[in-house]
Amino acid sequence: MLRRRTAIAAMAAAALAGCGFKLRSSQTFAFQTLAVTPERNGLVAADLIRYFGKAIVPLAPVRGVEAPQVIVDILQEVRDKNVVGVNASGQVREFQLRLRLLFRVRLPDGRELIGPTEISQQRDISFNESAVLAKEAEEVLLFRDMQNDILQQLLRRLAAIKSLDAP
Repeated sequence: MLRRRTAIAAMAAAALAGCGFKLRSSQTFAFQTLAVTPERNGLVAADLIRYFGKAIVPLAPVRGVEAPQVIVDILQEVRDKNVVGVNASGQVREFQLRLRLLFRVRLPDGRELIGPTEISQQRDISFNESAVLAKEAEEVLLFRDMQNDILQQLLRRLAAIKSLDAP
């Protein structure tokens, strides 16, 4: 019985290894320092700065601090809330929440590593006027979830940069 379980576990491990399955590990980047030029009040930019921590350096030269190796320009961050469904009496029943981020990645000399690129997320949310406070809280959570998804996509695109030589 024990041999059978061991054999089944070994076959499952071999099958997972053969299909390319690999646990997500920490990402490696081709740069050690970066600057983020955020749009005003950009929450994704703030999350990006928080993620990189000490690797963030000022864009303007400061004595004793080297210039950043790459610059992430957050060109635009837009949050939208649109009505997508109403009932027979014209009352709102459903909204669509959208979050769009437009960014580019460049070297300090101006050469682009990633041209202007848009990442967007959207979620649908039902609306009920008898639960307005709960729906507002749900909306905040959905925007936060979309913000986290966009940050992860942005980090994957930054990790895809293998060389700091412009294409």
